[in-house]
Amino acid sequence: MSLKVDRADMAFTFKGGMLPMTVMELASADPEQIREQLSGKLSQSPAFFQHTPVVLSVEKLDEPHLALERICAVCRTHKLLPVAVRGGADPVKQSAWALGLGWFPPTDGSRARSLEEVPPVETAVPGATEAAASVASGGRIYRGTVRSGQQVSAPDGDLVVIGAVNAGAEVLAAGSIHVYGALRGRALAGIHGDTEAGIFCRELRAELLSVAGNYKRLEDIDPHLLGSSVQVALRDAQLGITSLA
Repeated sequence: MSLKVDRADMAFTFKGGMLPMTVMELASADPEQIREQLSGKLSQSPAFFQHTPVVLSVEKLDEPHLALERICAVCRTHKLLPVAVRGGADPVKQSAWALGLGWFPPTDGSRARSLEEVPPVETAVPGATEAAASVASGGRIYRGTVRSGQQVSAPDGDLVVIGAVNAGAEVLAAGSIHVYGALRGRALAGIHGDTEAGIFCRELRAELLSVAGNYKRLEDIDPHLLGSSVQVALRDAQLGITSLA
């Protein structure tokens, strides 16, 4: 006798998916050293973290017994949310599970990319060169696709990306951000608090947009604006998105 389950009565379903995830690759197991570096990062770029889920990679550490609970506490204090650990010996795996975290086996090192490790690929975009030349002093021009796992920043001015920003990638600027392609990752402009900064892109698909610490996630964006050319700016302390078409 088989039981027939009405889909209307189902509480959940399992689905496979490829979600963008930031990997925090640890080169030190010292929680205080990690705290110091995160504090410095936040003081330079207050809008960098927005309760971001991260995977803690311990593949480079030769530490069978990590102070994992303390490391996770340091991350949460700095607006990072550890969700899993990658790599490590069996005690690390057991500690992760005890803390309610997931665990992933080590990856093939040849596939891993460090932030900004992948060299840019020259990409010609009609009309972009002239506009990029107007970047203010201290700005940066990046030619090519910003790939998942990469972070490209302009800490002293505007950032111009002559190419696309893939899902899982991050672009940051003290000033405005101009993307002459699809913006699918995270874009944070005005990271030092410049409320006059903005974000401009040819195709909006962003996971997160932020100007001077005011942000919108993908689910907060008007679906009618997705896929179109837009500008993002602060108006009356609210983040607004308008079409450039």
